[in-house]
Amino acid sequence: MDFEAIDIQDFLPHRPPFLMVEKFHALDETSVESSFTIPQDNVFSEEGVFNEFGLLENAAQTCSSIVGQSFFEKNDLTGSGTKLIGFISAVKKVDVFKLPKIGQTIFTRASLKSRFDSDGYSICTLNCDIFESEQKLLACELNLFIQELK
Repeated sequence: MDFEAIDIQDFLPHRPPFLMVEKFHALDETSVESSFTIPQDNVFSEEGVFNEFGLLENAAQTCSSIVGQSFFEKNDLTGSGTKLIGFISAVKKVDVFKLPKIGQTIFTRASLKSRFDSDGYSICTLNCDIFESEQKLLACELNLFIQELK
């Protein structure tokens, strides 16, 4: 997959100022790696840092790409014609170790732990870690509900 060809705004349904993923570095059916450089005017910034809610939103948006892509047609990197909606249905576990400063680039790695598919929706559990350089910032386990809108 040519990750440079992916326009995140086509791939994820989020829009600025609520888009918390900038670029994919790896993506397959069970895992994803992304990055995000935290802008000065981010809605989750306070007192010069990206807060816990921003880290969780980055994790959820990154995680959603694993399952969300399965609703796209084969080789469709934009999801054109496919409309999805997703929710965090549970935060099963979260450990925040450090908050990144505004302007830093965070790297997010997620893996699919379990998945249940039904007609037009998926419920999944994912593990996610967020780093700045080699420093782990957050580790979490999330449940997501992702549905195709028809």
